[in-house]
Amino acid sequence: MNGLKEHLLACPIKQYFGIDCPGCGFQRSVLALFEGDLIRSFKFYPPTAPLIVLLLFTMAHLKIDFKHGAFFIKILYIGISLIIIINYIYKIFTHQLS
Repeated sequence: MNGLKEHLLACPIKQYFGIDCPGCGFQRSVLALFEGDLIRSFKFYPPTAPLIVLLLFTMAHLKIDFKHGAFFIKILYIGISLIIIINYIYKIFTHQLS
């Protein structure tokens, strides 16, 4: 894990404009999730767990073709998009954008 932590990709938006983008924190959140720290993962980036669920469900749906799988995937996309937007607005209002 230490090797991965040392080689995280830099966010180009943060690098050029100096503020977090709506996806900032995702890499650190995934690493925290791999380490088993769900709370720290959520604090870094709240939509990480739902994104992983979406990825796994989409792969299963492509393999098995669930009856209402496409509808469920659309609902997950909408819900995750709302989580991302709400998280970013929260960061703006609490002055957490670096």
